[in-house]
Amino acid sequence: MAKTQKDEAPEKEAKEQTAEEKTDKAGQDSDGKGGSAEKKQNGKKSGKKTSAREEELEKELAAAKEAHIRTLAEYDNYRKRSVREKEAAYGDSKADCLKELLGVLDNFERAISTGETDIESYKKGVEMIYTSLCETLKKLGVEAFGERGESFDPNIHNGVMHVEDEELGENVIAQVFSKGYRLGSRILRPAMVQVAN
Repeated sequence: MAKTQKDEAPEKEAKEQTAEEKTDKAGQDSDGKGGSAEKKQNGKKSGKKTSAREEELEKELAAAKEAHIRTLAEYDNYRKRSVREKEAAYGDSKADCLKELLGVLDNFERAISTGETDIESYKKGVEMIYTSLCETLKKLGVEAFGERGESFDPNIHNGVMHVEDEELGENVIAQVFSKGYRLGSRILRPAMVQVAN
């Protein structure tokens, strides 16, 4: 009928053993049969850490790509702007130069439009135009060179003839066929000369 305490004791022990076995099975390690619940949770946490790190790196990569694209676009804009400014500067300087020469052109038109004049007046008018042109070129920074008696320099003079002249020294310009012109250090045209000795 009723179970005694002696009979209940072996049943209790059997139940406790079964519970311990279950705990052992659940707690088995990397024997290949099973992992602990703690390790499974740690794996999930490290997976979250890995994906968070990947997301962070992807954000950094995207930011770097965007900065690179912006830099390329800025450089392209700078290059185009430089070309436009260079073309504008060339056009402006050319216009300024031509504006200065228009006064000389006006003087030529006046000389042509005058009626018959004597040769002296005409000569005087041409000299005035020449002086006006020389002043305009000087204002623009153009300087003439190549005079008789100067030393011959092959860098700025074009020697087209040679002559023996005892009055002049060696490598001296004996005659100038056309003057040379320079703008600062740039030679616009070398002087065409005859060189002595």
